[in-house]
Amino acid sequence: MYIKYLFSLLFLLTVSSIYGNDNGGALSGVVTDAISSQPLQGVSVSIPDLKIATLTDKEGRYHFKSVPNGTFTLLISHVGYQSKAVNVTVRGVTRQDFSLHTSVVENEHVTVTGVSSATQLKRTPIQVSIVSRKSIEQNTGTTLLDAVAKEPGVSIVTTGPAIAKPFIRGLGYNRVVTVNDGVRQEGQQWGDEHGLEIDEFSTQRVEILKGPASLMYGSDALGGVINILTNMPVANNTLRANVLSTFNSNNRMYGNYANVAGNINGFNWNLYGSYKSAGDYKNKYDGNVLNSRFNEKNAGGYIGLNKNWGYTHLIFSHFNQKLGIVEGERDDEGQLVLDGYALTHKLIKGRSPLVPYQTVRHSKIALDNSFSLPSGGRITALAAFQINRRQEFGEVEHPDEPEAFFDLKTINYHLAYHLPQSKNWKTSFGVNGMRQWNTNKGEEALIPDYSLFDVGVYGVTTKTWENTSFSAGLRYDIRNMNSKKMSEDADIRFQAFKKQFSNISASIGATHAISSHVTFKANLSRGYRAPNASELAANGEHEGTHRYEIGNQQLKSEVATAADLGLEVTTNHIDFSIAPFYNHISNYIFYNKVLASNGADSIIDGAQVFQFNQHDARLMGIEARVDVHPHPLDWLHFENTFSFVRGKFTKPVDGSDNLPLIAPARLLTELRGEFPTVLKHLSNFYIKLEANTVAAQKNFFAGYDTETATDGYVLLNAGVGTDVKIAGKNRFSIHLALNNITDIAYQSHLSRLKYTDAHPTTGRVGVFNMGCNFTARFLLPLDWKL
Repeated sequence: MYIKYLFSLLFLLTVSSIYGNDNGGALSGVVTDAISSQPLQGVSVSIPDLKIATLTDKEGRYHFKSVPNGTFTLLISHVGYQSKAVNVTVRGVTRQDFSLHTSVVENEHVTVTGVSSATQLKRTPIQVSIVSRKSIEQNTGTTLLDAVAKEPGVSIVTTGPAIAKPFIRGLGYNRVVTVNDGVRQEGQQWGDEHGLEIDEFSTQRVEILKGPASLMYGSDALGGVINILTNMPVANNTLRANVLSTFNSNNRMYGNYANVAGNINGFNWNLYGSYKSAGDYKNKYDGNVLNSRFNEKNAGGYIGLNKNWGYTHLIFSHFNQKLGIVEGERDDEGQLVLDGYALTHKLIKGRSPLVPYQTVRHSKIALDNSFSLPSGGRITALAAFQINRRQEFGEVEHPDEPEAFFDLKTINYHLAYHLPQSKNWKTSFGVNGMRQWNTNKGEEALIPDYSLFDVGVYGVTTKTWENTSFSAGLRYDIRNMNSKKMSEDADIRFQAFKKQFSNISASIGATHAISSHVTFKANLSRGYRAPNASELAANGEHEGTHRYEIGNQQLKSEVATAADLGLEVTTNHIDFSIAPFYNHISNYIFYNKVLASNGADSIIDGAQVFQFNQHDARLMGIEARVDVHPHPLDWLHFENTFSFVRGKFTKPVDGSDNLPLIAPARLLTELRGEFPTVLKHLSNFYIKLEANTVAAQKNFFAGYDTETATDGYVLLNAGVGTDVKIAGKNRFSIHLALNNITDIAYQSHLSRLKYTDAHPTTGRVGVFNMGCNFTARFLLPLDWKL
């Protein structure tokens, strides 16, 4: 019922805008080289708020035929030139020319995450990192989150190569909000072995907001926001296709992806599909890690209309993944085994996941709209419906009967009014939230059936002067959860209860350009997170984690109060940034072991019992980056990225004051050579060598023997790639990478496989991460002018 009304309202708004709004104009101009004044061809000119983009022609001309009247941020970027982000006011037919200076780094970026409208990154007091499509393609890791985790302050909790969860500044699970094409992703993210249900091949750009400074998403963004952008419209009167193939040697993974996107006079679309298959990964200590295999089949895209009244886009996607669960059990010789299977060469080399395994299906449909108003303001409206179905299979005798089956349905809604920009003020007011239902359809239930409704109202504003920007915002949320009574064999498994949580979020910050090369940032923020259904009401064994979890209905909301500082220095030869932060969390929720009356571990059905509890906590740390590109060796980059976070309880828990799941300090060093135009038949050629130095983690949560110390390690990686030119045009791209060149056997502190069985002969505990891996990627772009 809710979704019917939401989509009907948006449909009526769209129709009325199409036939009743003539509030628009056109924008055109010429982009030239700042020194030679020669026109530049192939320059990307985009207006992120309107979701339109184009490329300049041979004369350097760009043209947007239908643009609403108003003030918008334009992003102009070109390989070998410094990007430029400027505000342009459109009134009828408008002309605006630009000139670009050559540069070895882009420097200028625009962000759309956590702000009311597209904003220059240097004017945002919140710490935001950008991962471009170029960085994703050149990534020497094996997954999308490997590329994201190279950003300072970001780490991932893994269960083998197929399951990864993002952590920002020591916070993850329901403390980080993941957004995909404007829709808040909802898919049982409370689970340890529950990864992101997003097709990595389709990702065009990732924006990472750090800290509880986002007022757009309400509860849960204590750690930050991961915003994944998939559908980005191509230039008008253009048809574009891409074919991508990739291969990993270590687990014999191959993946294929194809998409086709077009734009004919504002009618635009994108369709994509992908397939991925992998066997077991291996390392020199464990050999083949049995049942770390997986496969995926995904599809999605959008169809849309962009006109002078704004735009309307219908977005759809389907994620389908089947993945094995690594139990880590071993025989007397130390070989990894699975109960009920006689190990053979054919079985070990197989690709089909064995029992236990999971299937994950996530379907989404969304209607995303922006309507211009005669006043110059805008109304943006989004409604989305997503279904997440997660099945867990654990019986060899009945491999097709799910032991656990979570069925989660979510309606998301967001309505905002963006006032016309006046005297450099940008102000927005909005309301958003979600309606959610969870149903258990399997034999076993870890959490109860429940329904949830939350709503939040917010206001944000930004004032910009020549060298200074000021931002502030306020939000109020209410969340209601209604959990149902559930019985099993005449015994009550879950008691019925109703809970309401409400809280205030706020943010205030400023940026100041001390000079043309130095920018200072500062931000204070407050955010909150309501306890999730697992923390409140879990009662059962969590398959894959080997824990019997018990919820706690007395839990209160977590409240985070954070302070961020930032200093950015940009010159012709060096880029430097440093960002210290502090985050105090009241009522931090965690789980700890439950002890029996005799002091031993409490055991139910063979699993150790854990219960959710809470304590005040604080996190502090620092992130820094330095990129040296000395003249005249402008092609050379020596880049270093450092991350450190320390998480502590304000009072010890069972003798330990360290927070769980805190990544150790990390220094990522990269020596990279870039040659955009030097070679005749090769463009954008690069070669790089990378050292990933991870410190030992001795500050672990030792309470109730929950975590153990982790040794440090250094991983050497290398990569090379290029675009191949034929007849003066880039025809295809090749990217080659070698990860963990020296085949180091290591365990990440955030790997859940670190806590599986010990090897009976060597005494090594747990399964190790992936060994040496060669990756090859081939990309074939196709373009047609219509």
